Amino acid sequence: MSTATTPGDYSELIGALDLPTKVKLLTGATAFTLAPEESIGLGELRLSDGPTGVRGLKFVGGGAVALFPNATLLASSWSEDTAYEVGRLLAEEALVQRIHVVLGPTINLHRSALGGRLFEAYSEDPLLTGKLAAAYVRGMQSLGVGACLKHLIANESETERNTMNSVVDEATLRELYLLPFEIAVEESDPWSMMAAYNDVNGVAATEQHYVNNEIVKGEWGYQGLIMSDWFATKTAAPAANGGLDLVMPGPDGPWGDALVAAVSAGQVAESVVDDHLRRLLLLADRTGALGEPRDYPSDLPGPDSSQRKEQLTRLAAQGITVLTNRDAVLPLAGGQTIALIGRHAVETTNMGGGSAQVNAPYQVSVADGLTEPLGSAVTVTDGVEVRSRPVPARPGFVTDPRTGEPGVAFTVFAADGSVLEERHSSSATTLVGLDDDFDDVVHSVRLQARLTEGGPVEIGVMGVGSWELHAAGQVRRWRLAVSGRGMAEEVLNPPIDTVELVAQSGDLIEAIVTMRPASSSDGHSPMAGAGMLGLIARRAPRDQDDVIAEAAAAARAADIAVVVVGLTEEQETEAVDKTTLRLPGRQDEQIRAVASAARKTIVVVNAATPVLMPWVDEVDAVLWAGLPGQEGGHAVAAALLGTIEPAGRLVTTFPADDEAAPAWSVTPVDGDLEYAEGAFIGYRGHHAHRAPAPAFWFGHGLGYSTWDYSKPELPQTDPPTVTVTVTNTGSRDSREVVQVYLQPAEGDQPTRLVGWQSVTAAPGESVRAEVTSDHRLMRRWDTTTNTWERLNSGGKLLVARGLGDVRATIELPANQGSGS
Repeated sequence: MSTATTPGDYSELIGALDLPTKVKLLTGATAFTLAPEESIGLGELRLSDGPTGVRGLKFVGGGAVALFPNATLLASSWSEDTAYEVGRLLAEEALVQRIHVVLGPTINLHRSALGGRLFEAYSEDPLLTGKLAAAYVRGMQSLGVGACLKHLIANESETERNTMNSVVDEATLRELYLLPFEIAVEESDPWSMMAAYNDVNGVAATEQHYVNNEIVKGEWGYQGLIMSDWFATKTAAPAANGGLDLVMPGPDGPWGDALVAAVSAGQVAESVVDDHLRRLLLLADRTGALGEPRDYPSDLPGPDSSQRKEQLTRLAAQGITVLTNRDAVLPLAGGQTIALIGRHAVETTNMGGGSAQVNAPYQVSVADGLTEPLGSAVTVTDGVEVRSRPVPARPGFVTDPRTGEPGVAFTVFAADGSVLEERHSSSATTLVGLDDDFDDVVHSVRLQARLTEGGPVEIGVMGVGSWELHAAGQVRRWRLAVSGRGMAEEVLNPPIDTVELVAQSGDLIEAIVTMRPASSSDGHSPMAGAGMLGLIARRAPRDQDDVIAEAAAAARAADIAVVVVGLTEEQETEAVDKTTLRLPGRQDEQIRAVASAARKTIVVVNAATPVLMPWVDEVDAVLWAGLPGQEGGHAVAAALLGTIEPAGRLVTTFPADDEAAPAWSVTPVDGDLEYAEGAFIGYRGHHAHRAPAPAFWFGHGLGYSTWDYSKPELPQTDPPTVTVTVTNTGSRDSREVVQVYLQPAEGDQPTRLVGWQSVTAAPGESVRAEVTSDHRLMRRWDTTTNTWERLNSGGKLLVARGLGDVRATIELPANQGSGS
């Protein structure tokens, strides 16, 4: 690697290239790689999705990689040290695969709890999000792997995401949605960013001269590269002039010859192309793809190593949050019999959907995690259905007839009947037509698997095309197509169909799909001719009344019931938003039935984002567990048993009911999504009484102890620094998160988090916490002068454990505080 750190150092290399070669380098070579250019010493740059694991160059079917806890669970630690560690661990995962750039972190805010992709993003608060993102980036880039902040900007929901227009006033854009990016740029210098699919105030994010050039590259002095989200770029000259540096993926796209022609016609200055290329070369230089190739370590832990198991269990468990804990029923005491109940107990949701999915080496369920230390003290009872549509066959239910391994055999054919490739998939899915290892067009695919169980089963297929299914002596045919309501449905939300039948263990299931070829009617669909294919096989659903009755009977027979409920990848996913915060299926009814039968009831919520809890007063404890990654079951068990304190604090406010939030709708009207609530999202809007009181506030979390706060001190500092002594009044070692909020003097400004500090203490120990207010939260954007202005002096500082538990209020004098 060379030692260049700024884009100005590559003029000689750029000058050696003609215009078509320069432009060629500014579009990806494949789905996740950039083209090399030997004449200037530029090697191939390799990118990978990375919110919860470094998946690698293949969207589906790559090698096994570590599955991390999801972003909201990691953020619930409220720890920059944790974020830094996660960044380094993900960098290690990238180095094993020789990946140069990991596409994360996601730092859009939780505007509405309906957002389908919130599980990838840290929180509803810009300061918490920005500080954690900066730490993550520092950790990742400390090992020479580039991070990528995404998605720039105002991309808080998924409905119509590739055509919708986010309408955001200037002050809100500056004070709220750009702030996490600003903090991360200032504190960590991320090497790349990603422009979003949506428009912002009528201009595509990939063409946003004002945001990309004037603010990010101009005001902030950002030296890194801005790439497009995949297939987001629609134009040549407007995007090139609008600050976009790189179009992804490739090799096709809107630049190429069109951008060369735009330069020749004077629509784009060649110096603009040169600046884009400088930024690309800097990224390559920083990550070891320019000049002398970098060395890659050979002794890094594997995804299933004991080291990774410890790290991933700890990271997940310490973010789990105790929402309620009546009579200190948690942690579980020894010598009790436990009825573990629920579909999420036996099929724990450990990751979300879309580009966040990875091929994990294994996934530990809560049932396995809790049974391992407690043995026969635990009885496991399946629960009600939690999905509206079945998922591809789980490894234990089918085996590959060629190898006997858990999973499905795929054979890919060309139009002449020749075999293009044979594949094995433990996930029972494969992707064709997008990142294949061959150039031929896929004509058809055969799927084969043997059942490991007999009896009533549900068998089916997933994917676009004409299907013929052979199972249990029956033949079924379907023609499946996408709805046309979302981008890339062929991959992210493929159609399915199923049939219920009676089968025998060992029966061969075979399905053949003839792919629908790409045609002119597809227009510019990025997935035309491609698709995610899968085989569905599972036990047929049972009568739900019987299932609930069995759950109640199991609870009645035990000392304590633990019910695991939650969401799935149907709700926590890319490309689709939620329509309600209610738990899917009859999970609420199941909880109430168990609570009425059990001596004590604990509910574990296996979800990354808020859910409604109409039964909360009927149960003894509620534990929020997020999407806990491949060690999920072990992490939940550690939290329940107290071997690791679940000391998380919520990163999103939990509304008490649907629509009972300051921002709710995620559905554009005539293409526009109005951010009418301004800066009053989440706890900010609730505290201003713009929505009813929430069920649980941002920042709430009980841990396994109780705390007393002394009267805080406020030295004469600018910005204000609060000092407070906290005492652990419980019986266990514990961690506390001291939070400080500013309630400005101006009525049109929301209360906001300005700082926090975590402390640990033994029982009876007192610890001094010092929280300095962040100066970037002590200002407002003046739309008349188009400049930052200090907030008026005065106001209040609130010392709190979330705004539902304010421990002290400090009146700021007129000559001190936000305006001093």
